[in-house]
Amino acid sequence: MKITDAKVIICSPGRNFATLKIYTDQGVYGLGDATLNGREKVVVSCLEDYCIPAIIGKDPQNTEDIWHYLYRGAYWKGGAVFMTAVSAVDMALWDIKSKILNTPLYNLIGGKSREKVLVYTHAYGKNLNETIDKVGQEIEKDFTAVRVQSGIPGIEHTYGVSKDDKSYEPAQKGLPREDYWDTSKYLNYIPKLFEKVRKVYGDQIHLLHDVHHRCTPVEAARLAGKLDPYNLFWLEDPVTGELQESLRLIRMHSTTPIAVGEVFNTVYDYTSLVTEQLIDYIRMPLVHGGGITHLLKVAAFASIYQIHTGFHGATDLSPVSMAAALHFDIAINNFGIQEYMPQQEIVNEVFKTNYQYRNGYMFIDNTPGIGVDINEDQAKKYPYSMASLPVNRKTDGTIFYW
Repeated sequence: MKITDAKVIICSPGRNFATLKIYTDQGVYGLGDATLNGREKVVVSCLEDYCIPAIIGKDPQNTEDIWHYLYRGAYWKGGAVFMTAVSAVDMALWDIKSKILNTPLYNLIGGKSREKVLVYTHAYGKNLNETIDKVGQEIEKDFTAVRVQSGIPGIEHTYGVSKDDKSYEPAQKGLPREDYWDTSKYLNYIPKLFEKVRKVYGDQIHLLHDVHHRCTPVEAARLAGKLDPYNLFWLEDPVTGELQESLRLIRMHSTTPIAVGEVFNTVYDYTSLVTEQLIDYIRMPLVHGGGITHLLKVAAFASIYQIHTGFHGATDLSPVSMAAALHFDIAINNFGIQEYMPQQEIVNEVFKTNYQYRNGYMFIDNTPGIGVDINEDQAKKYPYSMASLPVNRKTDGTIFYW
């Protein structure tokens, strides 16, 4: 079997997605997600100009060799753009391989370790009372794990919180919007929010919170310590991703579990965090972390230190990524939880999916391969439209952490 051709389908059914489609000489094709929020066309160029020409003629079943060929064969390794391109190729190859063998992907990476996947959803409001109400609405949908975000008094825009009643989308059309941020107001407010959530809904619901890297190490340690009484499932990305050693300070002052890695791209981003047991969950998604081949190694490495997975699963990842993640979650032993944000209904016009949500869990069927397909005719109805994530400044105008 040989790879004969490949193309990237970029479309915008409500938001931008980039999908790689790899063809073989036996008529079997595979799909991989190539979406990098706000940088989609850079990944498309990387695929079309470098990765696709390099894999034509290769046997798609040789996933391990092709992964190393793309990653180690390049002098310039890593980075979000390149690793998203590698991930897309790898995902599509695993899709092809499992279709050839007429079995769902999870059977090729260990078989079933569980029958269903625990997921968490998002609840957010413009203020404390609205946020409390939104948490209740998600509990009524039978979610047992809820990420709680809220607008901060005195701050106009808060990342992770929609200012209207529409579903949240962080990337806005056109060039980046400039937002302003005040960490001191945030630190004063968040413990009060979780105190109220626990008072209203008790201890049976798993609560999560994302800091979005906006604290210094000492600020993060202070915040984590103040949140200890409210028994969070995890505190996500308390500090900027580059500062692995800063997690030591947080561990000294708090026993709140820590999840990091949504912006990581390789296992080398995790080495100290894992070996020193400074974190509890790895967040690096399949689409940005080198695909299935690489994440199997990352998950195995983490498992030795009793660290679990909690993959990113927001709407800036396509249904191809969500399905692949669910196969992965079903198979590995050290699965923890999966982020799940339902896509807009319009997305289902373009992607045919094979998973569903029920009673706090996700289920995936036994369709061979990853199990998701794309309707190219429908995709053409929704052309790409440039969108960007916001730029953050402190109130004095200084560019802030991200």
